[in-house]
Amino acid sequence: MDFAFLFIDWLGKPVWMWAGFIGIVIALLTFDLGVLHKENKEIEVGESIKLSALYISLGLAFGGWVWWYLGAESGLAYMTGFVVEKTLALDNVFVIALIFSFFAVPRLYQHRVLFWGILGVIVLRAIMIGVGATLVAEFSWLLYVFAAFLVFTGVKMLVMKDAEPDIAKNPLVLWMRRRFNVTETHHGEHFFVRQPNPVTGKMALFVTPLFMSLVLIEVADVIFAVDSVPAIFAITTDPFIVYTSNIFAILGLRALYFALAAMIHRFKYLKPALAVVLIFIGSKVFLADLLGLEKFPAALSLGITFAIIASGVVWSLAKTRGAKAG
Repeated sequence: MDFAFLFIDWLGKPVWMWAGFIGIVIALLTFDLGVLHKENKEIEVGESIKLSALYISLGLAFGGWVWWYLGAESGLAYMTGFVVEKTLALDNVFVIALIFSFFAVPRLYQHRVLFWGILGVIVLRAIMIGVGATLVAEFSWLLYVFAAFLVFTGVKMLVMKDAEPDIAKNPLVLWMRRRFNVTETHHGEHFFVRQPNPVTGKMALFVTPLFMSLVLIEVADVIFAVDSVPAIFAITTDPFIVYTSNIFAILGLRALYFALAAMIHRFKYLKPALAVVLIFIGSKVFLADLLGLEKFPAALSLGITFAIIASGVVWSLAKTRGAKAG
């Protein structure tokens, strides 16, 4: 059998590297669903922390391999992207918690929704990153557009007050209720059920609140990707580093959710730090040009990013000591 195709270059890297990464992701998801969570069960905080530690360790180990095989600059870019994406995911956790609360999704089935949500994220991020990489390669000036957008987003996060979204008035929720038959209650782990239509009396397909929560979580990720994808492209334009750091950070989000959802109130002051990170990542693209550098030093970028985020976490935990959820 001829394996020459494995060494064909695709998006800047040989096919075997992409295939190997996808194989790792499939193996992790299979192990998660087929072994750890073969049956629906509530994920306790302790288990959530252990699984999160496992996923973070695997993500860092992959970053170590990137460093060893592709060089220090690629390794630093991966680590920076991983840290930024992991931190931005905290906002995603807050929104997911609101969605689960609005649809009254039992903890028993939350893992199922998040699992299928992660599969959707993997595909959607691949499309967005693929399109982004193609556009940046074709039109290099788009990188400055991404950078300016990040600075604008960061400034907006600093000056605007947070407003809790009203999911009941969400246009997508209203549209789904108009277009589909929707059950008022959950039907176990099912996304769809067949039952008599109250108007016609005939059997019809109904969408359950569990499916609606899945759709909203997928859409929320697309919205968050509008920030995170430009952020990673401002760190590196290597599609392999962009995608792998994104996906490894997101893979652990499902496990981390159950621990963070119980203590999200402790990260009340982290958002200003996230805003400063976005401003820094965006501005360093312009700063490198002003200083006559080909790229902002990767080690300095990772160090500053980590310092900002760590400061935000420490300040948040200190200011909310003794605070209760709710």
